[in-house]
Amino acid sequence: MNKYILNIEIQEFINKNLNSDITSILLKGISFPNIETKDIIEQIEAKKKCEKKLPSWFNAQLIYYPNKLNIEQTSSELTANYKSKLINGNLIIDLTGGFGVDCFYFSKHFKNVFHCEIDKNLSELVDHNFKKLNAQLIQTLNVDGIQFLRESQKTYDWIYVDPSRRHESKGKVFFLKDCLPNIPESMDLLFERSGHVMIKTSPLLDISIGINELKFVKEIHVVAVENEVKELLWILEHNYGYEIKITTVNLKKSANEVFTFNLNEEPKVKVKFSEPLTYLFEPNAAILKSGGFKSVSEQLNVFKLNINTHLYTLDHLIDFPGRSFKIEAILPYSKPILKTGLPHKANITIRNFPEPVSQLRKKFKIVEGGNIYLFFTTNLNDERIVLICSKIEN
Repeated sequence: MNKYILNIEIQEFINKNLNSDITSILLKGISFPNIETKDIIEQIEAKKKCEKKLPSWFNAQLIYYPNKLNIEQTSSELTANYKSKLINGNLIIDLTGGFGVDCFYFSKHFKNVFHCEIDKNLSELVDHNFKKLNAQLIQTLNVDGIQFLRESQKTYDWIYVDPSRRHESKGKVFFLKDCLPNIPESMDLLFERSGHVMIKTSPLLDISIGINELKFVKEIHVVAVENEVKELLWILEHNYGYEIKITTVNLKKSANEVFTFNLNEEPKVKVKFSEPLTYLFEPNAAILKSGGFKSVSEQLNVFKLNINTHLYTLDHLIDFPGRSFKIEAILPYSKPILKTGLPHKANITIRNFPEPVSQLRKKFKIVEGGNIYLFFTTNLNDERIVLICSKIEN
């Protein structure tokens, strides 16, 4: 951590160039004593990424930023605020503190917070930032969180951990045992030190795999922001062995969308089916990740189009956790009919349909965009159909 970064002249330069082209800055050259150009560029890029994601940091004075990759990987203030309201108590330890956003919000609900970070530089700058943010209840520790837990013998109201994947394999299945720290092999240690554990994982983790790898799972929260799933939160309670509650939340600028169901009951739910009626409902990304498709039908009293088609329909409009559409026309998936029956400009969605969107656009010469929405899907008789819809704004 180079404290010359915090000099007034350098801070002014950083703030002045937040929207500047980095290449242009490099061509012009930067000449400040005791600091390298790449370090200033790193601050500009990282701070810019915080403008919407971490506004409390962005708007504070003399904040020291890590590299932009660290900012990309950290929780947003929206998701940190959400998770902090799920738990409370006297003492919580974050075993993988990182940039400290989660700890900052935990400190609003706990009397004492321990922030463990193995990277010395990151630990120092986080400690500096907490002081600038007046987060006085957080103690920063430059330690390996698991090792500290093993040696301290202290007990905590809650343990929080955000394991990182050891290698990138985008789109492929991964396991918690392949992450750092290895949570499955540390389960006994965690429950020796606390009766309550919260784990944050990437949304790429399969829920069934996570349940098999962990112990005493009580709740799972699928957290999305503006219909993009950002994280899974696993709440574990020592010796818990009952039904698992799934909460899906889509955090929006308007009202948040929340849907809750019992994971153990989901397979037993009897679903009602129907041909497409007046309105079509598409679940948000958090529900789609959760797999609670039968529970949606039962709780909201909506008809499913097909057992494998996660679209719903009714003759009247309801407050639905996702997108709502009015069905203007229903066409069979017949090339001669569709050649003349489809618009030249539309938004396309496929649900339980074998052809990709790119292929459909090429086949029917449909340009992306406009106010018309086409759903290529399968009905209750396993027939392929196209629903021509207009979107209903919430």
